Amino acid sequence: MRTIKYETIVAAVAKLCIDSCHELPDDVLLALEDAREKETNPRAARIIEKLIENAKLASSEMIPICQDTGLSIVFVEKGSEVFVEAPKDNPTATIDDAINAGVELGYKDGLLRKSVVAEPLNKRENTKTNTPAIIHHFVTSGDKLKLSLMTKGGGCENKSQFKMFNPTEDKSTIIDWIRDVVVEAGANACPPFVIGVGIGGDFEQCCLISKKALLRKLDDNNSDKFYADMERDILSLINASSLGAQGLGGDTTALAVKIETAPCHIASLPVAVNIECHAHRHKEIVL
Repeated sequence: MRTIKYETIVAAVAKLCIDSCHELPDDVLLALEDAREKETNPRAARIIEKLIENAKLASSEMIPICQDTGLSIVFVEKGSEVFVEAPKDNPTATIDDAINAGVELGYKDGLLRKSVVAEPLNKRENTKTNTPAIIHHFVTSGDKLKLSLMTKGGGCENKSQFKMFNPTEDKSTIIDWIRDVVVEAGANACPPFVIGVGIGGDFEQCCLISKKALLRKLDDNNSDKFYADMERDILSLINASSLGAQGLGGDTTALAVKIETAPCHIASLPVAVNIECHAHRHKEIVL
């Protein structure tokens, strides 16, 4: 059994929050640079150049990449041999408490915008801490604790969709629907996008794996050739729409499409599309 202190998790999450809001992952920056070089629309090329410049300035000047510093989504992969030691002054504190304390600290110290309301429909009062985070737990073997944090903006999240298809639908129907969801998102979701797709599972698992798909590297193809080909085909169709950067036309509407799958009921075919904007902000740490 390996012990990880509560305070270690708080500090790690706080750093992940700050770093993710200021530093675009290398693979995303490289994808934008590649898109700029290949872009045939001069206006779109200039827009992508500005997105690249913005990302580099954010990192060098420690200014958030986007004013919407997002909702904190945390994927926890906790080894079965890991024990989280609570602080002496709060012996019942859990790993979720540590994560939320880290989010609060990171958003405070990083001077990041707090965007969480405590209740969704009536008063909608801001919690002023950007907590609670959305936390997903997975138990693994071993003695490591992996924390993957995504700071997910509201504009792109608002355009994500889920649909329960009949199990008799074919591949082309699914592809066309995914393309339509992405193109309909338009400028409101700040393209060029990264698209996470979940296929299978049930109502909630399908949506969850569509978001988890966004944690993959952009040059990481699905290990199943059928779905790797499907990722490529969907990306081609989306880019053929000519929606382009910021919805103003061009060759690059999306940088990547990532598909994750799960077993499902014989009577079901759930599909979820989770849209991420060009500021695809996520970081991870293994403790």
